[in-house]
Amino acid sequence: MNRTNGGANLLALRSHNTALVLDLLRGAGAEGISRLELAERTGLTPQAVSKITARLREEGLAVEAGHRASTGGKRRTVLRLVPGAGHAVGVHLDRDALRAVLVDLAGTVVAERCAALDLGAGADAVVAAVAGEIETLAKGVWGGAWEVGPGTGSFTGAREGEDARGVRPDEGSSTGAQEGGAGDARPDAGPSASAQEGGAGAAGPGTGPATGTAGPLSDQSLPALLGVGVALPGPLDHTRGVLHRVTGFPEWDGFPLRDALGRRLGVPVVVDKDTNAAALGLAVAGERGSFAYLHLGTGLGAGLVIDGSVHRGARTGAGEFGHQVVQLDGPPCDCGDRGCVEALCLAAVARGDLAEAARVLGIAAGNLIALLDIDLVLLGGRTVATAPDAFLRGVAAVLDERARRAGEEPVPVRAAPGEVADGAAQLVLGPLFGRADA
Repeated sequence: MNRTNGGANLLALRSHNTALVLDLLRGAGAEGISRLELAERTGLTPQAVSKITARLREEGLAVEAGHRASTGGKRRTVLRLVPGAGHAVGVHLDRDALRAVLVDLAGTVVAERCAALDLGAGADAVVAAVAGEIETLAKGVWGGAWEVGPGTGSFTGAREGEDARGVRPDEGSSTGAQEGGAGDARPDAGPSASAQEGGAGAAGPGTGPATGTAGPLSDQSLPALLGVGVALPGPLDHTRGVLHRVTGFPEWDGFPLRDALGRRLGVPVVVDKDTNAAALGLAVAGERGSFAYLHLGTGLGAGLVIDGSVHRGARTGAGEFGHQVVQLDGPPCDCGDRGCVEALCLAAVARGDLAEAARVLGIAAGNLIALLDIDLVLLGGRTVATAPDAFLRGVAAVLDERARRAGEEPVPVRAAPGEVADGAAQLVLGPLFGRADA
């Protein structure tokens, strides 16, 4: 027997089993779940579950939450996840705007920031802007607890003229002490599981390795920031965190965004396409089976979940939905082709013809359904958000007609809940719960 391989497999198994338990604790919510139920649902022995939960309690990730009423035997002690024991930042970089959220282990948004952004301003300027927003977001929740800064980690204090919480006045994000919220995180509750038990520092298959030196943001004596997930338009290399020729911004080609931002912040960073991050967030939130998330904003793309897992493709190229050609002699697209769905949709939106934009989107969605036989189409993005009913009606009408001709049941179309930034945070949290690809 190869003992080295056996040891590695044992460590991987330990991480997998811990992730199973954590995921069930998260799903149980405030009601909690007993050790016996954890054993029954994971298939682990009661002894194994006891060891795992003891370790989670030591790390501040779980606490005992009372007892269940007896049904004839000994009362069962229930455990619950401590949402405030760890946090992740999710960032959505659009071509002209940024949204950053801080979420707890339960996926609840604790605080957020929105700002204008010019993706064409150059890598250095964009990285500095993103790092600054993340620093301010963390400061808005933890005050001076986080020492954040370029390279050295020196804390710069409050920015002149900013809200003391680092959030917009109309957001109403609570940063006070709530059960399971940011204020619930004890100074000694920072989990070491991020690098040992399938956390952000030990990215699972398909998540791409996280990066970042041990820095002030990851100080375990403080509330734990497990990492930063960044979602932006593709194409890009998710595994290495390197951008390719982002449509309309060829100057980003080859830029190592993951490493650059990781060095700046000193925490693990994961980079993925905006549509993939959104699809992951939807799957973690409970969407099942195979579905497509179609995102129409400043561009058009798709996030694909096949049989419960995000499908990225060998080169993170899956889901370049907006650049399928549907009109050979159509208008030029920024990608270099003519008649792309993205160009046709955005042109229709620009002239105020939302019905035509929805029709084109529906035709492209029909192509996707014919190719992948998916169960559901979800629509999102800021352009859809301006007139969701018009897009839902238009896309559904095309798909209904397609199904009628084929003698099939139409694939349902719904508005997607959640935001891209929320899904970006799951790029970090997913591996901790064994759900790196949902």
